[in-house]
Amino acid sequence: MSQPDTLRTPLFAAHLARGAKMTDFGGWQMPLHYGSQVAEHQAVRRAMGVFDVSHMCSVDVGGAGSRAFLRRLLAGDVGRLAAPGKALYCCMLNEAGGVVDDLIVYWLGGERYRAVVNAATAAGDLEWMRHAAAAMREVRIASRRDRAMLAVQGPRARAALWQARPEWRAASEPLGPFFAAEVAPDVLIARTGYTGEDGFEISLPAPQAVALWDALLAAGVAPCGLAARDTLRLEAGLNLFGQDMDADTTPLESGLGWTVDRSDPGRDFVGRRALDACTPSRHLVGLTLLERGVLRSHMRVRTEHGAGETTSGTFSPTLGAAIALARLPLAATAGGRAEIEIRSRWHPARIVKPPFVRNGKALV
Repeated sequence: MSQPDTLRTPLFAAHLARGAKMTDFGGWQMPLHYGSQVAEHQAVRRAMGVFDVSHMCSVDVGGAGSRAFLRRLLAGDVGRLAAPGKALYCCMLNEAGGVVDDLIVYWLGGERYRAVVNAATAAGDLEWMRHAAAAMREVRIASRRDRAMLAVQGPRARAALWQARPEWRAASEPLGPFFAAEVAPDVLIARTGYTGEDGFEISLPAPQAVALWDALLAAGVAPCGLAARDTLRLEAGLNLFGQDMDADTTPLESGLGWTVDRSDPGRDFVGRRALDACTPSRHLVGLTLLERGVLRSHMRVRTEHGAGETTSGTFSPTLGAAIALARLPLAATAGGRAEIEIRSRWHPARIVKPPFVRNGKALV
């Protein structure tokens, strides 16, 4: 059966009913905002908001060889997941050390793992994973497009979920950051997110998504779209695939060297030999514009140590200033000065170490 040109999440009608402005994202019709991007951003920083992230793809990996397979596939080492429910943020690399995708993988106990990959790369990721597992008959890989995902984020997000689903509180309240629990049949709650705030990401059967969405809104949670999600993640210094990292750039030059685990010399993960052989000349840093202006990706940057360019840029509602991530020479470090070209004019900026904002507090 051919796949439709435009994909819709189980909450598509609910978004329209709330007056969402819809946009295409990786082939999916997704809410951009429900009226005010800034109001949605501030709702998450100050209280609570909910995002439909059902466009992201859950991939179940199981079988007797699943652990060995993932230790070979990923630059992060799933062998370090010592307790069921523990999550690992890591990168899947190509042989040249470039980033195929960034993902979160959960160990669900025994031989069961679940990876959550990006929407725009999901088809390619599945092909890459199945190709890598072709010689391992004991590994099973299954795309779980039968699921929906909601992200409830903000300082009051957890309490709001417990108000909406009090029966899930006992299993989810003890969770530390980057831990998950199966709170009901086929319902996984993880204390993770993409905003720099506390909260949960809930994976559940698609037919249950609308009821949970409605219950969260009834509990006072603000519906939020992709626009606020992007400003929140950039304030938090979190990478976006295709902008801050890609298949032609290693994690060592994308601010993701910390996700690469080379502590076991015998673990020959895909891309390791390329990383071991390379000497990075650039790194990812933060920039804050010292004048009024708007920052976007692919703007030229110059420093006393050489040139580079922005990879992501936006106006930060929390800081009231324009911010960006930029790939610059290694010698250009936090505290230094830079200039950014905006409409053929150079504007002063300060180099900072991300994140810009975390847990509602300005860090730069």
